[in-house]
Amino acid sequence: RQKVDVFSIIFENTETTRYTCPMKASTEQVRAEFIQLWSRLGQFWGIPAGTSRVYAWLLSCPDGAWSEEIMDGLTMSRGAVSMACKELRDWGLVTAMQEPGVRKTRYKVETALATVVRNIIQARKRREWDPILEGVRDWIPRLESDSSTAAQVFRDRLESIESCVGMADGKTTNIRDQIQRAWSGGHGALV
Repeated sequence: RQKVDVFSIIFENTETTRYTCPMKASTEQVRAEFIQLWSRLGQFWGIPAGTSRVYAWLLSCPDGAWSEEIMDGLTMSRGAVSMACKELRDWGLVTAMQEPGVRKTRYKVETALATVVRNIIQARKRREWDPILEGVRDWIPRLESDSSTAAQVFRDRLESIESCVGMADGKTTNIRDQIQRAWSGGHGALV
């Protein structure tokens, strides 16, 4: 059985526009290893493995890619690619582009590293820390009217959570702002 080199296949759409993301075999090996590593690391940042794979694959393409290219390049289903790209758009890590007269979607990766880091921090904050802080800040005052030992212990624990998460939130915001200042003006782009 002959091995098919999916990274160098040239696709054609109905308007006969040709596109490709060809690479030498040695570069394809580096891409495959990068995708595998990024897939594992993305999970530590709260990004699902499949979504991380799509992001890593897009990083290796100079001009973004059509969803069909991503499907073929990563052997993922249309639904999986669509969901991954939607999540990446929600994180602010890719943009979806529609060309006039073409029904397909082309995805382009964010290359400004400061923007990538800022967007990941903001998404994590919005998804994780904001709900915790909102909850404990609502619950603590509601426990004030109960003078029982159990309520006092619970309130103290909630206040500890608020303090810890609030401190982490502040530190993360500070780091995000420092990164943004350090890399502003075009520095830090993933060219």
